[in-house]
Amino acid sequence: VQLQASGGGLVQAGGSLRLSCVASGNIFRINAMTWYRQGPGKLLELVADIRTGGNTNYADSVKGRFTISKDDAKNTMYLQMNNLKPEDTAVYYCNVHVSANADDYGENYSGKGTQVTVSS
Repeated sequence: VQLQASGGGLVQAGGSLRLSCVASGNIFRINAMTWYRQGPGKLLELVADIRTGGNTNYADSVKGRFTISKDDAKNTMYLQMNNLKPEDTAVYYCNVHVSANADDYGENYSGKGTQVTVSS
């Protein structure tokens, strides 16, 4: 399974960006899709995740500003980021938990990240 994240860039505080993550390869079912981020000098942090049924979970630091969504037909996940703050500056990574067939519990896959830089 390969993941391609895109949509990062440089934006001023208060601005918006939309990240995308496309999964391809041997995919029978995507069980969960997750965005992580790692800021300069910081540990890897879970930003948001979305499960098969559409249930979502967000880090407290992004609640009310970020929205995670997915398009099952396209094996694609999105992260709409509004009201960005300098502390949101980080490399954003996508991770998916994928089953290769109906009997497969599944595995996690991660892709290369996309840089988000928020200037003050």
